[in-house]
Amino acid sequence: MTDERPSHPDAHERDLAIRELAKNYSELPDGRRRSLIEQMIATSLRLGRDDSHTGELKLINSALKELRYSYRVFRPWVLRPKISIFGSARTPEDHPDYVAARDFGRLMGEADWMSITGAGDGIMKAGHEGPGHEASFGLRIRLPFETTANEVIAEDPKLVNFRYFFTRKVMFMINSDAIAALPGGFGTMDEVFESLTLIQTGKSYPMPIVLLEGEGGSYWSRWVSFLREELLENGWLSPADMSLLEIASSPEDARDRVLKFYRVYHSCRYVHDDFVMRLRRQLTKTEIAGLETRFGMLAKDGRLQASGPLEGEEEHLDLPRLHFKSKRRDFGVLRQLIDAINELDDPPGTG
Repeated sequence: MTDERPSHPDAHERDLAIRELAKNYSELPDGRRRSLIEQMIATSLRLGRDDSHTGELKLINSALKELRYSYRVFRPWVLRPKISIFGSARTPEDHPDYVAARDFGRLMGEADWMSITGAGDGIMKAGHEGPGHEASFGLRIRLPFETTANEVIAEDPKLVNFRYFFTRKVMFMINSDAIAALPGGFGTMDEVFESLTLIQTGKSYPMPIVLLEGEGGSYWSRWVSFLREELLENGWLSPADMSLLEIASSPEDARDRVLKFYRVYHSCRYVHDDFVMRLRRQLTKTEIAGLETRFGMLAKDGRLQASGPLEGEEEHLDLPRLHFKSKRRDFGVLRQLIDAINELDDPPGTG
């Protein structure tokens, strides 16, 4: 175990005690996961040595408990694709945005996706109504003026209550395979910008961010115009960053955009310096050469390579790979690469 301070005379005995505690109570075999449990125990003890204030300890304790419980709630459905739906809690049920959110949630449920919303009323309730509570998660933030979850998810075991916005947003992002945003206020803007920032900086894996509203609305077109006229034209965004979001014309269009993102592309991960994309079919040499011409700037050596699983990979070992030595930047261009892969024609005989 590492510590930023000089070793205490009793550090060896402490480390032995922590290892024994983790061995007896974590139920994990010796290895990387149990080592991380040991490090968390050691960090907790150092908080006491740091003379941390009670408020600091309460925050860290609550955050850790919220994250741990949330992971436990999501674990049985880890293989089901999920979409987070953001939008205002104030949207009335007869509003076109509410109807669009409900219809979109239903369409995603029919495609075997699960819905994650904030568990309040308005767009959040609509996002649960569409697929039904069986295919929904509610991540409720405890607020003095919002004391209950919506009636669709209120009694469901997939409802999680949060004290902190930051832990709640972590669980939105880490459990989502896509995001749909409908019009809303400060909270909706916060969630959309947080999602875009995490994907733009590579802190989250790429996923579709689809902007949807009811028929006749102009909320998102005006919002995107602001991004272009103020952020992009002033150089605060790169042109490729605008590829990270897309406006849908209807609930059906929003569904199609989400599903298209996973037409050929499946998922990704880093293996050391390699960015590895798992694909639903093997790409041809001609296809890879064309992609390399357009997107080789993402790779340190300019090369995109096809392969099977790389050493150290443990998941989806049956899927072909496309990988490259990543510069870990230009994630808007990476999104364009994924789009280009998804637009490739199917090989003859696979239709």
